[in-house]
Amino acid sequence: MFREMRRRNQALTQEECIAVLKEEKRGVLSVIGDDGYPYGTPIDHYYDEEDGKIYFHSGKIGHRIDAMRACDKVSYCVYREAYKDPDFWALNFHCVHVFGRVEFIEDVEKIEDICRKLSHKFTDDEAYIDDEVKKALKGTLCYAITIENMTGKKINEA
Repeated sequence: MFREMRRRNQALTQEECIAVLKEEKRGVLSVIGDDGYPYGTPIDHYYDEEDGKIYFHSGKIGHRIDAMRACDKVSYCVYREAYKDPDFWALNFHCVHVFGRVEFIEDVEKIEDICRKLSHKFTDDEAYIDDEVKKALKGTLCYAITIENMTGKKINEA
């Protein structure tokens, strides 16, 4: 169902893919939008090692939400900031691409937990997190990608 990576010698291991998902703060979530057009948007994420899912939060309405309710198949691309080998001109980076299905989270306690975990990727200021969660929780939608396929690649721009 999913394509084999053409340049397998550039493949990241599953452990390396998970490290990218855990360490990076955001990626691009792509959905099947209006009239079948792809629709991709940058979004923050949290990867949960316990259940192997990628979690997101957003407002409750919008193009992306409508698209995911119409079709639960999505792709998500995350990449590390490029680095340069000191002996060569080209940039290098690691890219992880996930295909999966979206599920919407209904449990309010789970939504709060996801929001707190996402917040900790940006700050450890508990007072700030408490205040933001208190203000925004009621209007927050959370959803997760259940990963069906994940590949990673070491890319060299040369």
